Amino acid sequence: MNDFYQAQRAMRKGRQAAMQRGVIAILDVGTFKTACLVLRFDEALSSTDETSNALAGQARFRVIGAATTQSRGVRFGEVDTLPETERAIRTAVQAAQKMANVRVDHVIACFAGGRPRSYGLAGKVSVEGGAVEDRDVSRVLSACETPPIGDDRMVLHAQPVNFALDHRSGLSDPRGQIGNTLHVDMHMLTVDAHTVNNLIHCIHRCDLEVAGLASASYMAGTSSLVEDEQELGAACIDMGAGSTSVSIFMRKHMIYSDTVRMGGEHISSDISRGLQIPCQTAERIKTRFGGLVATGMDDRDIIELEGNTGDWEHDRRTITRAELIGVMRPRVEEILEEVRAVLDDAGFRHLPGQRIVLTGGGSQIPGLDGLAAKYLGNQIRLGRPLRIQGLPQAATGPAFSACVGLSVTAAHPQDEWWDFDVIAERAHTRSLRVALRWFKENW
Repeated sequence: MNDFYQAQRAMRKGRQAAMQRGVIAILDVGTFKTACLVLRFDEALSSTDETSNALAGQARFRVIGAATTQSRGVRFGEVDTLPETERAIRTAVQAAQKMANVRVDHVIACFAGGRPRSYGLAGKVSVEGGAVEDRDVSRVLSACETPPIGDDRMVLHAQPVNFALDHRSGLSDPRGQIGNTLHVDMHMLTVDAHTVNNLIHCIHRCDLEVAGLASASYMAGTSSLVEDEQELGAACIDMGAGSTSVSIFMRKHMIYSDTVRMGGEHISSDISRGLQIPCQTAERIKTRFGGLVATGMDDRDIIELEGNTGDWEHDRRTITRAELIGVMRPRVEEILEEVRAVLDDAGFRHLPGQRIVLTGGGSQIPGLDGLAAKYLGNQIRLGRPLRIQGLPQAATGPAFSACVGLSVTAAHPQDEWWDFDVIAERAHTRSLRVALRWFKENW
């Protein structure tokens, strides 16, 4: 695990070096699309815009290039066929570079696969010098009891979500404050190691350096949840093509993440098999005519199923929109049931805020918010990412939530375990809900 911490520190140094040069690329490798944004950083703004608000970082950069291409070789948000994924990354990055008229050497990438698993860790130490310093934060992070995640897993994020100094809890940064005993609650997110290694290897084959890796669900929540939702507690449901990611936020930190390995691609597959049409035709019909709530008018809306099999009767078939909805709805209901199970396992009902935000390309299906309210609760809204400088209109939709969130986080990253000199590790499992304990005790 220490080797990966060193790799993460090396990535952070690469990110800082790229930002000093002024240009870095953001890469979202998804099942349906691969998207790339090229960011230019303004050093003048960077030196004056130092605040604790993560959203303030959006003023420090401007998007100067953007491109997307269809993903091939990616399944469930993971690299499945290396040459195809490499070709998609090259295509997206080269097109974004051409638009920006600049060469990019470093990329920060996010992905939705890897079977993420959340852990809540806790630690406690005595403050040595009266006032809390960096070394005290390092010691309390080192005191966290680390679960045995196994050799086939990697730590992707390890962030302190709450500090307590003596009897004062809910501190976001205790450094400089006076006290005797420092406590920390930390959220650690692990993913399959082979997923990370394959993605890094694929990016290196494109002659690019990896300056950071992030969870797509974390990034989508960062850009789609407003500040009050991140503070009081909310869940972000990022409905992608290959998987549906769930992230829960509290006190402006992600405290839980998981993935349902079903998404928009599975809906298209159901349409393709149910109506016996090609997958591309099914995707087009889903996008143009799809929905989840049938009305009387839908029985009269006729959809032509064009084909090229040579069989005139087969190629000239028609269906009603109500029939299409009847094919789509069962799969969406199955996804929502799985999402509800994830939220229940995470203890989401204990948060003071019960808001659920739907984002991602799959969230654009008409009627999804109403259907989701029946399964997940009434406080449902459709989320769109933040508006950042220079972002093209075509990239402002929910499908680009992860890209936008990664851009903001790159400009103003949160402290993670490897930003401090963590010297000790212990092998004791902790409950997945420890990250919620401090909330229950202090609200």
